[in-house]
Amino acid sequence: MKTGLEVLIESRLDAISGARVGLIVNPASVDSRFEHAADLFFEHPQINITALFGPQHGIRGETQDNMIEWQSFRDSRTQLPAYSLYGETRKPLPEMLEEVDALVFDIQDTGTRVYTFIYTMALAMEAAREQGKKFIVLDRPNPINGLQTEGNLLEMEYRSFVGMYPIPMRHGMTVGELAWMFNREFGIECELEVIEMEGWRREMYFEDTRLPWVMPSPNMPTVDTTVVYPGSVMMEGALVSEGRGTTRPFEIVGAPYIDPVALREELKRENLSSVVFRPLRFQPTFHKFAGEICGGLQIHVTDRALFKPAITGVALMSAIRRLYKDDFGWKEPPYEYVHDRLPIDVITGSAHLRRQIEAGATVADIEAGWRDGLVEFNERRRPYLLYNR
Repeated sequence: MKTGLEVLIESRLDAISGARVGLIVNPASVDSRFEHAADLFFEHPQINITALFGPQHGIRGETQDNMIEWQSFRDSRTQLPAYSLYGETRKPLPEMLEEVDALVFDIQDTGTRVYTFIYTMALAMEAAREQGKKFIVLDRPNPINGLQTEGNLLEMEYRSFVGMYPIPMRHGMTVGELAWMFNREFGIECELEVIEMEGWRREMYFEDTRLPWVMPSPNMPTVDTTVVYPGSVMMEGALVSEGRGTTRPFEIVGAPYIDPVALREELKRENLSSVVFRPLRFQPTFHKFAGEICGGLQIHVTDRALFKPAITGVALMSAIRRLYKDDFGWKEPPYEYVHDRLPIDVITGSAHLRRQIEAGATVADIEAGWRDGLVEFNERRRPYLLYNR
């Protein structure tokens, strides 16, 4: 199994031959020996790297959560000019690309619509088109496999930096496949090349690749986190801790007002597949309810192939609201710098799910409402799948 980074270095240097290269990376941009892409490019005699760019959380993992970040500095390791693409500037400015002929994107995604890295890619692709630069994606695995899709399609009136295009919460695509889809289906139309992986199959979870897992962001510590994330990320839009400030973010959820055992019993009514909810109490060290004792659950997945993270997240949030209607509430704006929408609507890409939960819709009815959109999306994505279609 080789990532696009390793394929480029070993056999595809022709893709950047003679070009001044700008590299978009984060801490997880490593090869199978944990060597970082920025260092590999900088030390390679045939690569002319002239600039570095970092998404949310930075090139080397400098920042936590949704902090507004530095705009430009010099990378401590290479002394190259480096630019943040999160905060005030999310799309490379013309002056950032003056010494760049080709932009190379090498970032590990999580397989979930709301993760900002794929929109950093999309905006950089737009900048590449506008400035006449080539854009190259070094493909990496979807850590939660490339088969399953789940959730509603984003509605374009809810477009934001955690959802720019009508794709479902769990999209089942690699960043390279998404790049082709964004470029052709959604009209970016830059000069695009994807350096494909070798040996990746759609049914693989990340451990199956035997590649090293490096946290792509500070609150994504393990592959187990990525498995539950398409559902528990919705807690960011409610007065419920999504586990930030614990050692198992997104696997642990709760709030001071929750009785863990009562919540577990309520969830048994949903007959959710391949998941066990373990009651616990926890004390977040930062973020929501920092320093307070919370009651909640840890999500333990017993069979990833059958587990449905998005509907599990909906079931969990619905159960909390039913039991604790006086304490539960929706978080107020802003969220990802969106000031005119409730965060839950920004995250889910629609006001429809929130209204369904408020109206007491069943989990089965909510999931059934996703089917037509998923059929449409699965057909639309088909031409852009690069691996064992």
